[in-house]
Amino acid sequence: MFNDIGPLELVTLIVLAVLVFGPDKLPKLIQDVTRTIRKIREFSESAKEDIRQELGPEFKDFEFEDLNPKTFIRKQLDNDELGLKEIRNGFDLKKEMAEVTDAVHSREAESTPSAGSSGSSGGTIDMTKKPETPRDERPPYDADAT
Repeated sequence: MFNDIGPLELVTLIVLAVLVFGPDKLPKLIQDVTRTIRKIREFSESAKEDIRQELGPEFKDFEFEDLNPKTFIRKQLDNDELGLKEIRNGFDLKKEMAEVTDAVHSREAESTPSAGSSGSSGGTIDMTKKPETPRDERPPYDADAT
């Protein structure tokens, strides 16, 4: 629960608690807090047991931590009943991006020598060029926008 609190921070919190609540009230406050935490844990455990009993015997190994999406996916990847590792390993994003980049660069190399062509030589389209628009045609005018 307090994994990221260092010793210096812990000492600072203790000194601050003594200053705020005083040395007389601090032990009673600690007892009240621990009692409240115990009651919350007991309530939580009893609620979990009630839910497990209501679900029935087929869910007796059900863990509430599995409701966390990260835990669920990690558990399913380890189980690998669905073949998710094959899917994940079969999809290499870096490789796919490199192939797309190579394809784009090769198309640019093909279209550069034929600068006078319309860009559709060999059935490929140069996506880096802007589409040609007739110069006589004006863009639509919206009087409300001005």
